[in-house]
Amino acid sequence: MTTGRPSAALAEPAEAVGRGWTAALSLANGAIWVGWFGPLQILLAAQAKDLAPGTGMSKETLLAWVTGTGAVVSLLANPFFGALSDRTTARAGRRTPWIVAGAAGGALSLLLLAGAGGPWSMVLGWCLVQFTLNAAFAAVTAAVPDRVPRRQRGVVGGWLGAAQILGVVTGTGLATAAGGIGAGYAACAVCTAAGVLPYLLLFRDLPLPPQDRPAWSWRGFLAGFWLSPRRYPDLGWAWLTRFLINLSNSLVLLYLLYYLRDRVHYPDPGRGVLILTAVNGVTLLATVVIGGAWSDRTGRRKPFVVWSGVLMAVATAALAGWGTWPGAVTAAAVLGIGFGVFTSVDFALMTDVLPHAAGRGKDLGLINIANALPQAAAPALAAPLVTYLGGYRVLFLVSAAIGLAGAVLVGRIRGVD
Repeated sequence: MTTGRPSAALAEPAEAVGRGWTAALSLANGAIWVGWFGPLQILLAAQAKDLAPGTGMSKETLLAWVTGTGAVVSLLANPFFGALSDRTTARAGRRTPWIVAGAAGGALSLLLLAGAGGPWSMVLGWCLVQFTLNAAFAAVTAAVPDRVPRRQRGVVGGWLGAAQILGVVTGTGLATAAGGIGAGYAACAVCTAAGVLPYLLLFRDLPLPPQDRPAWSWRGFLAGFWLSPRRYPDLGWAWLTRFLINLSNSLVLLYLLYYLRDRVHYPDPGRGVLILTAVNGVTLLATVVIGGAWSDRTGRRKPFVVWSGVLMAVATAALAGWGTWPGAVTAAAVLGIGFGVFTSVDFALMTDVLPHAAGRGKDLGLINIANALPQAAAPALAAPLVTYLGGYRVLFLVSAAIGLAGAVLVGRIRGVD
């Protein structure tokens, strides 16, 4: 039986969060992205190159199978663990137990993936990484609408976005500098496990009273994963715009190592990826917090998302016609500017259109499918474009068109200024 007044865990937050809380949550978020992008940027491609001979698959095809299968696992795991955390009544809170389990499981899964000796063990290892880290990521993401008032979500989203790109850069750097595939995975595993500790040790989560937990039924649990676009149109359009812009970004990143080697002819492609990631990270960091804070100050979200999407589409299209190292560096810088603003403001936009306080973790998990699904769709779309339909030039033109469509459709969201 529930009371008429919602518990603190379900109430709309009104008290501003402090810098320490934001910093600790951002560090935890960045640690999770280390566990994802050390492999995605460097290690999985290197493993695919070593394991592809004798399998009947090219390295590109093997990489596509591994990343695509893992993305499907991510697509399912994020809302699933978000829904479980919504129902958790542990004394430590709704989100903390899943951050602990997810980060520890992710670190162990990275170590397992390091020992993959064939395509199937590589697929299994990466799926375990996606499954476990998504448990932690779903909980970290849901902590924002749990604790942060609307007027502060742009700047908090900005710091989470800054931590995300630092996680990408750190993961890429660890994978490159560790001196081997196994050492790279070990370094990412340690960073992932250690990065969540400050948040877990220094800050208490809001517990959900058992009487506020919905009655259990399989039918109700499964039905909760469907949020009708007709009933919640703003959520539907927000999801679609995020999916399209992330798909555009995923198409650019997927074959970046191969693009530098085969089209740009950069002498050290692995180092080139690290440089481009660092350039992108610097410009992203220059705009991600400023963009979120500016959005909070003006009380507007949509114009920031629209123009950042347009800027990213222009930079992606430039890669198609400027296949040189200076062109790649310039495009990486411009993409960082656009993606910085998009990352912080779009996150705030997502939290503003959530329909239910009791289902924040699950609903954000469904929204996060728009991050995971592009990882599955990108390999299926990119492989034939590169192999049969015109190569990297066509790939980047298609990517630009997809991102531009996402930017335009932001205007369909009516309930947010």
